[in-house]
Amino acid sequence: MNPLLKRQLRKYLPKNLQSNKDLQEFLDAVNKSYNTSDEQFIMLQRAASISSEELFNSNKQLREESESQKEIITKLNNVINTLKFYDLKGNNNLVGQDSLELVDFIENQTKEIIEINKEKDKLLLNLERQNQELNEYAHMVSHDLKSPLQSIDALTSWIKDDYSNILGDSGREVINLIRENVEKMDTLIRGILEYSTIGKAEKILYDLDLNMLIDDILLTIDNPNDVHISVPKILPTIKGDQHRVELLFYNLIDNAIKFNDKKGNGFIEINFLDKDKYWQFSVTDNGKGIDKQYFDKIFIAFQKLENDYKSTGIGLSIVKKIVETYRGEIWLKSTPNIETIFYFTLLK
Repeated sequence: MNPLLKRQLRKYLPKNLQSNKDLQEFLDAVNKSYNTSDEQFIMLQRAASISSEELFNSNKQLREESESQKEIITKLNNVINTLKFYDLKGNNNLVGQDSLELVDFIENQTKEIIEINKEKDKLLLNLERQNQELNEYAHMVSHDLKSPLQSIDALTSWIKDDYSNILGDSGREVINLIRENVEKMDTLIRGILEYSTIGKAEKILYDLDLNMLIDDILLTIDNPNDVHISVPKILPTIKGDQHRVELLFYNLIDNAIKFNDKKGNGFIEINFLDKDKYWQFSVTDNGKGIDKQYFDKIFIAFQKLENDYKSTGIGLSIVKKIVETYRGEIWLKSTPNIETIFYFTLLK
């Protein structure tokens, strides 16, 4: 028992009762009740503490929900104000409408948007189907055209070799013209096939050593005017697939060679910069250059600035499509007759 309580009880009891057995039992009972009260009080404190924590958490959750509701109401108000401003019904009916009418209006607008999106999805599916048909048609046409082209090439080669004396200069000139046009047609067909399939094939990415890739390109590329091609810095290893990246660099280098008119003094320089999230490459040449008005035109398929039978007008459009496949950008700077620099980025 609490000593203070025990002392107070004994203080006010007669002395002859302080040693009484019944009194002792009474004091024990009081002591037991007091201890029980202490335990109950401690339990009550604990329960109150738990309840307070639950109340705090509940209150916090309610506050968060309240803030969320306020944000929703604010956004709805903004929508309503926007609707009032633009007056989508065209007769100022929104200004005087109550909340329920505005909610009905928003619901109707939402349904219209859903229907529009459904129509858009149908159009996209139809466009995808037409794209697939177009690709299949491109493959079929190219296959059907290649066979007669090969026959014409073989036949003209045979005529030129076996009947050279009979043909004379004018005859040989005609044969050469036929063969040049066959070559042009073959290059064009291959270009169309590349362009139609370059973004369709699955992109399997792996490490590509660009130094080896450029070396391989320089061994196979046609360079009749011995344009000097240099790589002043060691190129990085990037993630990509060899066919696309090879086509990308091949077309840029081939384009720079074809339109370089500085015989004996032509040069091409390949360089790069590390731009944190992407690589930035550049291909510089000292060829004819390009007027600024044609900067966009040159990336459109079959657009050519010169009537060169060897050019299909599709190389740079393939380059652009490959760069975009790797979520990059391509642009150029050019000073006619001095310098042209093609820049492009590839996401790491």
